[in-house]
Amino acid sequence: MEISARKPDERPGVTRRTALGGALTLTLAGCNSMGVELPGVGQPAAAVPRPAGAPLVGETLGAGPVRVGMILPLTQNGAPSPVGVSMRNAAQMAIDDFAAPYITLMIQDDHSSSDGAAQAAQSELGAGAELILGPVFANDVRAAAAKSAGRPMIAFSTDVSVAGPGVYLLSFLIENYADRIIQYAGSTGKKSFAIMAPQSDYGNVAAARFQQDAANVNAQVVVSARYSAGQPATAAQEVAAVTGQIDGLFIPEQAEGMPAVASALATNNVKTQYLGTGVWNDARVLKLPQMQGAWFSAPDNSGFNALAQRYKAKFNSEPTRLATLAYDAVTLAAALARNPAPDRFSERALTSVSGFNGADGVFRFRADGTNERGLAVMEINDGAAKVISPAPRSFAAG
Repeated sequence: MEISARKPDERPGVTRRTALGGALTLTLAGCNSMGVELPGVGQPAAAVPRPAGAPLVGETLGAGPVRVGMILPLTQNGAPSPVGVSMRNAAQMAIDDFAAPYITLMIQDDHSSSDGAAQAAQSELGAGAELILGPVFANDVRAAAAKSAGRPMIAFSTDVSVAGPGVYLLSFLIENYADRIIQYAGSTGKKSFAIMAPQSDYGNVAAARFQQDAANVNAQVVVSARYSAGQPATAAQEVAAVTGQIDGLFIPEQAEGMPAVASALATNNVKTQYLGTGVWNDARVLKLPQMQGAWFSAPDNSGFNALAQRYKAKFNSEPTRLATLAYDAVTLAAALARNPAPDRFSERALTSVSGFNGADGVFRFRADGTNERGLAVMEINDGAAKVISPAPRSFAAG
């Protein structure tokens, strides 16, 4: 599913593979302090007429009384965008599975542009949208948020700089990957690490977070070796020089960059526990001989795989990895829409301590707009990813 279009969070080095794997719950069975719990897929519910008022805008799905906007990059440079189309189709699946009686979803194309996102947000809010889902790209989220008029947004960027009160990110965040992998490594007794990271926004964020996490768990980072894209040789030499002092090496590199990194590490005879993020859940990494035995944090694969199977049967094509995010966003909107106004999409409802359980496992929003997700730890073995530490199925209160 390689996409050459703009990256979801506008940051160099952050690809659409940031969101990987998950345990499927075809309904969003999250319970929170508002008492939200969805019924099972297919449970009968009477259709409700669409609300009166301002004319609907964009493509409309569902027939519920609560209007929800959705802004997606359906096209880019005049051509269909695989990511946007895939997310639109997943939204259709969520409507068909459960959401139709509760919301009317208005979907508009932002044409992969900030101006398009701002115009879409303004028109959807004018049409009575109480909540906006999307956009995908960071700059587009900023533009749409500027028009939000105090209405909440659930966006899909992985750039935490666009998050804030009322702008919640449903995406898989680099920070969560780093938190989970060092927590697991520490639980196995590893306390001394090296970092080998590309000079990219993804590498910068991941390396900084891992360094911070190490300090928080009384571990140490002996060296942080950085390298330009595609040129890991010198960094591998830096790591080799401290191999005897470390018991883990964190490598926040994209799948396409890992063959060169693995080769450089092998050339320098670096043998330690390799640690990575969910972008490693890719055949280009899983099949590398040097990466067998490596660990990485990611959602469990089963959720996306199950949704993808249904998606292919319905649309005769493969979904991109962000499809589950659109599915969960629409289902969550429908769950909360069953609560009375004006609090159904309030901060209290959206930032439930208990969180929600979606296609990619449990998640909850923080008041600052970022999220926390239940992630598994995978081990690469025989060219496949095997769960060695399951994702949590619920959050501890608090």
